[in-house]
Amino acid sequence: MTQGDVSIGVAGTLGPDAIARLAPAVEQAGFRSLWVNDTPGGDSIAALEAAADATTSLALATGVIPVDRRHADAIVAAVQRAELPEHRVVLGIGSGAARRGALALVGEAVAALHEGLAARVLVGALGPKMRQLGAQQADGVLLSWLTPDAATGQAQEAHGRAPGAHVALYVRTALEATASARLAEEAARYGSYPAYAANFARLGIAPQQTVLDATTFEAGIRLYRDAVDEVVLRVIAPGDSVDDHLRFIEAAAERIRAAEVQGR
Repeated sequence: MTQGDVSIGVAGTLGPDAIARLAPAVEQAGFRSLWVNDTPGGDSIAALEAAADATTSLALATGVIPVDRRHADAIVAAVQRAELPEHRVVLGIGSGAARRGALALVGEAVAALHEGLAARVLVGALGPKMRQLGAQQADGVLLSWLTPDAATGQAQEAHGRAPGAHVALYVRTALEATASARLAEEAARYGSYPAYAANFARLGIAPQQTVLDATTFEAGIRLYRDAVDEVVLRVIAPGDSVDDHLRFIEAAAERIRAAEVQGR
């Protein structure tokens, strides 16, 4: 199996100015994509507009836009206003806080986005029904908070349903010892959310088993790259400055090269 690509994921709250400085570094370091989370305080599409202006070939991805908060027609309009290069864009979408009717809501959004844009669409998915929707109706799935073994199983499931489905996986990663506390806090926070807690229980794993740190990175990144098509290293840095993120990007690129040498 060909090893999956590696990408970088950051928070939308960094803002377009910071993203404009980070995107060229991500591209020059050889990563496949820059993923930007979409939150009420961080517009992923505005951030990707800044990234597009500063890069030439880097894939530009949102991870994820909740379609209960930002409907598909608004996403189409925002992408078109920003004049994003749609052949480079991946729209990660999810159900957000919707519970009843979540599958229908996401399915309708996928259809509308495919109709309105040339961008690829991935569905953020925890449960099997949403993963099936992503594989069969969208262009693939965006997974999160999985061990390598769980990721392997879910990727095989998606590829079995649709061989061309793209399987990406967010992996929270801290490469500096001073970021370890933030990584632990992030894992504990997600473990406290009911939907995620139920998913961890179903899989029989703990959130702390699904992250990478300075001591586990080389071994872990090889396993994750064997599991999925694209590993998105979600940056957990000591702080939220551009310099913190630039250090992460440089260190990640170096350590991925080291992992490739060790794996030969």
